Amino acid sequence: MIVILVGMPGSGKSTAGRQLARRLNQPFIDSDAVIEERMGMPIRAYFDAHGEAAFRDLEQQTLADLCQGADCVLATGGGSVLRPENRDMLKSHGVVMYLRASPDQLYRRLKNDTKRPLLQVADPLQALRDLYAQRDPLYRDTAHYVIETGRPSLAMLVNKILMQIDMLA
Repeated sequence: MIVILVGMPGSGKSTAGRQLARRLNQPFIDSDAVIEERMGMPIRAYFDAHGEAAFRDLEQQTLADLCQGADCVLATGGGSVLRPENRDMLKSHGVVMYLRASPDQLYRRLKNDTKRPLLQVADPLQALRDLYAQRDPLYRDTAHYVIETGRPSLAMLVNKILMQIDMLA
């Protein structure tokens, strides 16, 4: 089974995904890391040089390739759900968990982050609120389960995800 983690930037997809993969004894794949490897440059540099549309094309192809692979835990980029084709593909090729966090929680986690291109703006909290308003319905549409990431420890968050997976068996 491919366990797919979706959610806003900073929601814990990569951090929880690594722990979840260890617990499931499966490989962990971060789609953004795979994309960077394919591009040969950081996402931010690619965004600046080629624009968001070109990045989303590459992201869509990478997700299609990863969804055809073996069982794993797959952390997706925050914008992976923007295209309907991606939402359909993720939902049909794995169990999708939406790691939900509020914009205020995300801001506390990300306020010093300089790597996320969509947050390099004058008011990152407002940018997160705008992103959340746009993307939350898309994450919900894609996900089989919504997991609240508010205050639990990493271990508790991973246990919540594992409980949902166990209920499928």
